[in-house]
Amino acid sequence: MAKDFTCEIYRSLLSALQKADYSFQTFEEFLTKPVRRSVVLRHDVDARAFNSLNFAQIQADMGIRGVYYFRAVPQSWNVDVIKEIASLGHEIGYHYECLTTCQGNMKSALTDFDKNLTALRQLAPVSTICMHGSPMSQYDSKDLWNDHNYQDYDIIGEPYFDVDFKQVFYLTDTGRSWDGGNYSVRDKVDSSFTVSFKSTDQIIAAAEDQALPDQIMFTFHPQRWTDDMASWTQELILQNIKNVVKKYFFVRKA
Repeated sequence: MAKDFTCEIYRSLLSALQKADYSFQTFEEFLTKPVRRSVVLRHDVDARAFNSLNFAQIQADMGIRGVYYFRAVPQSWNVDVIKEIASLGHEIGYHYECLTTCQGNMKSALTDFDKNLTALRQLAPVSTICMHGSPMSQYDSKDLWNDHNYQDYDIIGEPYFDVDFKQVFYLTDTGRSWDGGNYSVRDKVDSSFTVSFKSTDQIIAAAEDQALPDQIMFTFHPQRWTDDMASWTQELILQNIKNVVKKYFFVRKA
């Protein structure tokens, strides 16, 4: 049995979903031409951009496309990686956190959003966006849209606003686990599904048993997934520390 959060088990997950007759759609495709039995592979490129490139190459080798959301910070925004992932046929999106970076100043946040979106569009087409949770911040960047419309920027969708998660099963590796609700500050949805999984192996088994819902959105943070055991162990230790901090100092206040 492969260790969890490795590229090896990631390939096994994709293979199991393919064998279960799921179609893989980018988020843009899902919004414009949804398929009844489909999977959206969403990737939040928070750090270690080359891990995301590795994911993108694995998917391309399997004939699969996903969506990759890049933050406007050095640990995510790697021009060469963005261009290479786009060239492999994947969707590129903006992982915005403007209210955090602008300390809650709405006017500055909108200016920052426009600037970063324009810069990203110089590298690849961008039609969707996704909020970065910034769990240690008091600001929720989704609030940017309380009195403004992202459609004004030629954006057609944002997962937290434009997906009916009562119909679409949501699975996220937040907290380096698949049942990490206790560690999640903002990566939460209003779901009607009660099933949960503790490991990727359990998701694979459910796919093999045809026990998963017809429409699924996965959220991956590729910096957590690696076959290099030194990096894998480091990520495990750091994430466990982060989970304790988030659970006791941020989640309990939410």
